[in-house]
Parts: sequence; C-alpha cells; structure tokens
Amino acid sequence: MERLRSKGGEHDNPVYDSTLDEPPVYEDTNFSNRDHRTVRPSVVSAFGHDTLDRVPNIDFYRNAGSVSGHRAVRPSLQELHNVFQKNGAISVPDIVEDDDEGSDGTPSDDLESAIPTDTEKGPVKFGWIRGVLVRCMLNIWGVMLFIRLSWIFGQAGWGLGIVVIALSCVVTTITGLSMSAICTNGVVRGGGAYYMISRSLGPEFGGSIGLIFAFANAVAVAMYVVGFAETVVELLKDNAAIMVDEINDIRIIGIITVVLLLCISIAGMEWEAKAQILLLFILLAAIVNVFVGTFIPATVKKNSQGIFNYESKIFLENFTPAFQDGESFFSVFSIFFPAATGILAGANISGDLRDPQAAIPKGTLLAILITGVTYVAVALCVSATVVREATGNITDIITAGASCNGSSALAACELGYDFSSCAVEECKFGSINTNQVMTMVSGFGPLIIAGTFSATLSSALASLVSAPKVFQALCKDNIYKILHFFAKGYGKNNEPIRGYVLTFIISAAFILVGNLNTIAPIISNFFLASYALINFSCFHASYAKSPGWRPAYKFYNMWLSLLGALLCCVVMFVINWWAALLTYAIEILLYIYVTVKKPDVNWGSSTQAVTFVSAVSNALSLSGVEDHVKNFRPQILALTGAARARPALLDLAHCLSKNYGLCLSCEVFVGPRSEILEEMNAGMEKNQLWLRKTKRKAFYAAVACERFREGTESLLQASGLGRMKPNILLIGFQRNWRTAGTEAVQSYVGVLHDAFDFEYGTLVLRMSQGLDMSHIVEAEAAKEQQALDKDMLSNGGKAKGMFRKSRKPSKQVLTTRVSVCGPPPPQVAKMNEKLLEASARFQKKQPKGTIDVWWLFDDGGLTLLLPYILTTRKKWKDSKLRIFIAGQPGRCEQDKQEMKSLLEKFRINCTDINVIDNIHVQPSADSFKKLEDMIEPFCLHEGSKDTAQAEAMRKEQPWKITDEELSTFEEKTNLQVRLNEVLQENSKSANLIIVSMPIARKESVSDFLYMAWLDILTKDLPPTLLIRGNHKSVLTFYS
Repeated sequence: MERLRSKGGEHDNPVYDSTLDEPPVYEDTNFSNRDHRTVRPSVVSAFGHDTLDRVPNIDFYRNAGSVSGHRAVRPSLQELHNVFQKNGAISVPDIVEDDDEGSDGTPSDDLESAIPTDTEKGPVKFGWIRGVLVRCMLNIWGVMLFIRLSWIFGQAGWGLGIVVIALSCVVTTITGLSMSAICTNGVVRGGGAYYMISRSLGPEFGGSIGLIFAFANAVAVAMYVVGFAETVVELLKDNAAIMVDEINDIRIIGIITVVLLLCISIAGMEWEAKAQILLLFILLAAIVNVFVGTFIPATVKKNSQGIFNYESKIFLENFTPAFQDGESFFSVFSIFFPAATGILAGANISGDLRDPQAAIPKGTLLAILITGVTYVAVALCVSATVVREATGNITDIITAGASCNGSSALAACELGYDFSSCAVEECKFGSINTNQVMTMVSGFGPLIIAGTFSATLSSALASLVSAPKVFQALCKDNIYKILHFFAKGYGKNNEPIRGYVLTFIISAAFILVGNLNTIAPIISNFFLASYALINFSCFHASYAKSPGWRPAYKFYNMWLSLLGALLCCVVMFVINWWAALLTYAIEILLYIYVTVKKPDVNWGSSTQAVTFVSAVSNALSLSGVEDHVKNFRPQILALTGAARARPALLDLAHCLSKNYGLCLSCEVFVGPRSEILEEMNAGMEKNQLWLRKTKRKAFYAAVACERFREGTESLLQASGLGRMKPNILLIGFQRNWRTAGTEAVQSYVGVLHDAFDFEYGTLVLRMSQGLDMSHIVEAEAAKEQQALDKDMLSNGGKAKGMFRKSRKPSKQVLTTRVSVCGPPPPQVAKMNEKLLEASARFQKKQPKGTIDVWWLFDDGGLTLLLPYILTTRKKWKDSKLRIFIAGQPGRCEQDKQEMKSLLEKFRINCTDINVIDNIHVQPSADSFKKLEDMIEPFCLHEGSKDTAQAEAMRKEQPWKITDEELSTFEEKTNLQVRLNEVLQENSKSANLIIVSMPIARKESVSDFLYMAWLDILTKDLPPTLLIRGNHKSVLTFYS
C-alpha cells in the first residue's frame, strides 16, 4: 500500500533509452568561476546565451544501434526543471555511442540513419529502376505472355479479355496504392510485404502472413523452374534428345537450374541484378519480336494455321467470347490472374533499396502500368491476326467469299480458308487449340522460346531472392523462436545464406516429388492473402486515425483499400475455393499461435490504435447508460502497494473481478514529492509489465503524497473512467496497529472512513501470516542486481545477454543491496517461508471445503454476492457456500426458512444455512481478557480522576479510548468478542471466512477501539474477509 522513499542513489534520466551503455553525465554549474558548459555552437548562436536546451534535430529521433553508430540525446524534462545547483560545470553529451549490434546480436539496419555508401566498400543498394521496376516487370511478364495469353483471348474474346486484364490491374493497382501509402509512412526496412503488414497490423497478422508468403515464394521457385524445364524437354523431344524419360528429364533439368540460380543469388545482389538486366533485354526482344511478326506478310502455311496479317474481319470476330470445354469468364480469369502477382518483387528486397520510400511506389505502379499496357497490346495484335480455330491443312483453300457450310469461322472463310471441319473434329491450330501461337506469329520463333526461358528464369530468380529476404526479416523479429537460426546474415549486404539454402531445399523437394498442378492455386492464394492484408493494413491505419499515420504518398483512399482487400478475397475463391479455405485455415492457425505466444514486440500497430479508439468509444457509450442492479460487477481498488508486494490481496481481487470487472492495483508513495516522484514514474511501467506477465488482469496506479491517507483519498475519488470506476475498496488488515504509532492508526482508520464517505463497498482481508512480502521482493531484486554487477565486473564492466546495456549502480545502492542480501536469521527465514506459502494461498486451486458466509447485517447483498462469485471460479469450484445468520431464540427454524426462501429467489445455492441464536450471550472471561490486554495501552483511564484533570487528559491525548466510550459501546464491543468465539466454534476449518464488517460511527468511536474490534473479531482464524457494502442493492430477484 505504502512505499517510503529511501534517500540516496544515482540520478537516472528515465527519458534516455535503457539500452545505452552509460547514462549521460550531468555536472553542476557555477558561473562565478572559470568553468563553463560545453554546448553545441548551434545552441549558443541560435539563442545568444548558454543553455541546456537543444534545437530540433533529426539525430534526436534515431533508434539506438543505428548504422552510423551515433544518436543524439536531449536533456530530460527533469534536468531542465529541477532545482539548479551552482557548483561546477554542466555538460550534456551531443551524441551517445551505441554498440555495433542490435538487440538480437546482429548488425542493426537502421536505415533512416544510413549514410550514402560506396558501392565498392559498403552494401549494394539499388535505385527504383533496377531495384523495383525491372524486378516487377520481369515477374509480371511471365510465361503467361507467350504461352497462355492467346488462349485466354481466344476463349473470352478481346472484349472480355480486356476486362480480365483490367480487373487484374485494378486489384494490383489498388494494392500498389495501399502499399505506397504504407511504405511512405516511415522508414521501410528489409522484409517487404511482411515488414509492412507486421508494422501496420502487428506481429499476429505479420507473423502469420510472413511465414506463408516466404513459403509461397520458395515453392514458386519450383513452379517457375518446372515451367522452364518442361519447355526444354519439349525441345529435346522435338529433336529426339530425351535423356531418360520426360518426367525424370524435367527433374534433372529443374535441379540443375535451381543450383545455378542459387549460385547467382549467393554470389551477391549485384550479380543477381546483372542477371535480371540480361533477362530483361531478352524478354523485351521477344516482345518486340511478336509485334514485328504481325507486320511480316503471312505465308500460305501460316494462313492454313489461322495466322494472317491485320484484318478487321478477324478482329471483329474475336471480339465476342467463344468459351469451349466448360470454360467461363471466371475460369479464364483464374488462369490469367496469377501472372499479375509479381508486384511485390521490388518490395520484397526493400532492405537492399537505396530509398525504399520513393522507389517502391514509383517502381511498382509504373511496372503495373507498363505490363498492363503490354499485355493488352500483344493480345490485341494477336486478336487482329489469328483466328480461333484452324486445321493447318493448306488444301482447305476456297474462293474468297464462298460459302463455308455454316462455319463459325466466317472471317477465315471470307479470307479464302474453310476451317468448318473444326466444328466436328479436333483441330491443332488457332488461338484456342495451341499454346505456340506467339512463336508462330513472331518474326523469329526461337526468340520467343528464349523469351519464355527468360520469363521463367527471371521469375524463379526473383522468388529465390524474395523468399530468404522475407524469411530473414521474420526470423530477426524472433516471432517464431525456433526459426531464429535463419536470422543471421553474411557479407556486406547481410545476405541470408541459410535462408537461401532452405529455399533451395524446399524448391528442390517440390521439383522432385511435388504435384505442382495441385499446389499452384494454393501458392496464388498465398500471394493474394498478402495483397488482401496490405490493402486492409492501409484501410485499418486510415480508419484508426492515429496521429502517427502520415503517409507522404497522398493518392490513396481508405475505402478503396478496403474494396481492394475484399476483391482479393473474392479472387481467392474464384481461383480455387478449397485453396482459399486452406489459406484462411493456415493463416488463422498461425495467427492463433502467435497470439498465444505473445511475442515481446511493440511496433505501434494500427491494431493498438483501433483498440484504443474502440475502448474510448465504448467507455463513452457506457457513460450514457444508468447503472442497473442486474449489471453490477465488482470493480476493485486494491491497496496492494507495489504489484508484487501483497500477492494474496491481489490474487483475491483478481478472483473476484477476473476478466469481467475492473481491478486496480494501487500504491501510495509517501514522502516529499521531489524525492519520490522519480521512483514512482520508474515503477509505473515495471509494475504493469509484471501484472501482464503474471496474467493478472489488473491495472497499476500510483500517487505521490505527503501522507498515506491523502494519497488513498485521491485514488478513491479520481480512479476509473466513466462507468468503469471502482466501487469496492480492498485493503489488508494492519497487523502491527498496536506498535505502528498513533498517526499510522489514524491514517488507516481514516481510509476506511473515507471509503464509507465515498460510498465504496469496503473489504478488509486478514491472514494470520500477514500479507506484506515487500521485504522479500526487495531482497530478491537485490540478489539479482548483485549477480548482474558481478557479471559486469567479470566482463570488463559490460554485461551479457538481456542486461548487456544496463547502467552502473551507485556505490550507495550497492552497499544497501549487500546488507539486504545477507542471509536472514533462522527464525526470520522460517517466518518468510510461511509468509511465501500463505501469499500463494489464492493462486492455487482450493481444496474441498467451505466458504463460510456470516451475513449478519444487510448491506445491500455484497456480503453474499462476492462469495457466490468466488464459487463460479475454477479455483474455488470445490468450495461450497455455508450461510450463517443471527437469529432470535425460539424461532430458529422460521429464520432459516426465510433465509432459504430469499436465497432461492436470488438463485444462489448453498449447502447449509445455520442460524446462530446465542450471539447475544456474554463472551467468556478469557476472551474478554484478551481484548482488555489489547486495548490497555490505549485506554485513558480518566474515570478515577476529577473532572478538570480528566478534561485535561482528554485534550492532551484525544486519540485514547476513554472510560465513557467503553461504557457507551460496551455491548458492541462484547459482540465482537462473542462473534470471534462463535467463529472459532463453527468456521475454524473453512477455506475462507466472510463476515459482515462492523462500522464505527465517525467522531464517536476512537480509532484504536475500532482497530481492537476488527482485531478481536478476526483473531486466530483462517483467512478472513470483512465485507461491508455501501447499502445499495447489488442483488435482485426481478428479471
């Protein structure tokens, strides 16, 4: 409850990052001597005088461990505001030396502090063209361009074909806009889609999508390589050069190709980029080759294969769809869309970009535009020159304009070719029947084959680079601890060599044994799930309206992003419904795993922002609703002191509130504010963190006051928010009240009076071993610090592991810790052992037994409701309620039936109802003697004195118990003694005793007499909880 501040100890600046090696040294100033402060020239020149204040500078906002090695520190508010000491020189360091390593032991990649690097000495960084534009274009220009595009336009017609491409571009463009907004809202590091999603939506979404996105890229390598190998095997087959058989030849060529690609990747990003440029030139040449081929006059052989020069008749005929073999718009769309899933190729190597914030939006959106226009242009050229079906027979020539027997190929008929036989038998030529249309249309066929090779290899190479980069970023964040092995990088570019090897193993495995036709839709859905979350991240961040959401890229709209996310989800089902369901299932399982593991990261996600907005909105809406007795919940303000100081008190409060009510663990720091404020501020986050780690659903609150009662009064009045305000005070019984001193007792009883004044339900917990174990907690902390200090000394002043950058403690603190850490006497050690055991009493599952409720006074039902709530908890399910009430002699059975009827109406079950009809009898002499001995030091004994002398004694010691007071409250005093006797007889073996708490009328009952009542009532009993409600109903039998 109360913490006294001990003086001494080194001054710590809580604003400085705790990961720094040393705290900045601040010395005092004396302007009368020759000493002076060393400040930056800019400060002096800006203000014309010597000052500790610093002008705004980007160096103040850098993270610790930046690649430049330095970050600036500003003076804390306390150093500018505290009392000024004039005896020395003040200096504030302009920079702080950071370690070369980040928190994970790997070099930090703090990009916002990176300085331009020499490509021969530093890591290779790419601009927006080589880094993003080229990669995205190569990934989007896949084999679809040369193998399947003509078939898609043959089936859908160029009218719906353009719709297919346009719809794909709409999805990718919206995703590109969302990605542009996210990546311009702060520094983007390595990890691409994973980094953007995790920093926007948090580790749960980021961790789940990051793993499946990296896996999708790894399997995509196998898909692209197999596509390349199949093309090679087709050439071998045409030239009768098959090595073993078709399947094994594909495996052999595929493995050799992956090994070569792996070598290029491991050689470094510079070599990989050069290979991509070479492949780009081949691909561009192949595309130009198609356009050139459409202008070369078609031969008779080509005409028989359905290939002509530009003809308006062919173009118009190919406008309408002609779906065959059960195809539809959606099936055709599902085949084309995977070609558009290459827009993240540039973002995936964000850590290797010179300026990711500028490169990713510019390169990605331009790549979508160029590739979209290219797909439409190539498709329209083919649609204007190639008919849907052709026989390939040069003898099918007819006179131009002659009848073709109802053939659907009217354009070919008008051009002098009769392909009507294709309606009854299968033809091998035409845009619908062959995948080699581009090769036949082009000016030089082998160049199209080279373009196909280039498209597959460039996509495979991009995926082979993307998968390890994304996976390394995921492993660095340590979300999946088992995967942290793959976080290590090598070389100047921090290359993920281990990730490359893992990607190679996965891709090789799928080449050898995988059924790629089955897994292809799953991979496409994995990519689409990433796009959906990128769009949703942009929407979510915009919806949260966090002040930190300030993207430099303004051409986005939150509702457009939401539409993009929904479109991605729809397209997932269009491509393959079972693959979409499988993708969602995997993502949900990974999300649950990360949520349960609770990684210790805080990235300021939009999820946190929306949670805050929702909490404020709900609290405001709740404040507009009046309280109702049916919705009463115990909302407890527990005076625990530090969160760890009184675990039994906190555990009981947690059992009562659980996840369904408010619980505040409160501490009052007593002393001069200048001495205790720093300690209080330092403990706020530490105590809340302890509550969260120990899974106590509670909040920590603290106040600093000159007196304990004043601090508690502040908590009682100001704690809570709207309807979420405490209605119950829980406090431990002050066992040492007879030796604590008058002021302490008056303060304690005053707190109880204040609780009644503010209409709080009041609970007082007493355990025979006591509640306060703060001295044990402090001793343990001192031992931990001693171990840390020893570790630091053995490592040359620098500790290892989690304490690597802790600050050095002061000599005075070390001396104190040594004295605390000394072994306690055997008797004290035994008491501490009993206290530790008792403090964990309410953490354990309670044994079979009873909760005895002595409901002596009607306080609104709180005395009955709280024990009932306890019986609903798992830990207390074996404890049964027993109700004890006071009854008049001769009508015990009637009183029992009335109570039974009342409990039935309240729907509260109990095992037994006991009516005690002998409470009114006088207590035994031995019991009363205990009370007399208890209050003897605090009695005034003015009855034997004359009036004047008695009055003087009262004025001199007004806090003492007078004879008049004892006489006035004799019956009430006797009642407390008698109640203890009855409790000893009936409830000695209970797991918990709950008793109606007596009330002391203000200015009538002295504080020491009231404490004696509470003490004698609960003396020598199992854990006892005194309860007094605020006399407002918390129970009702109405529906």
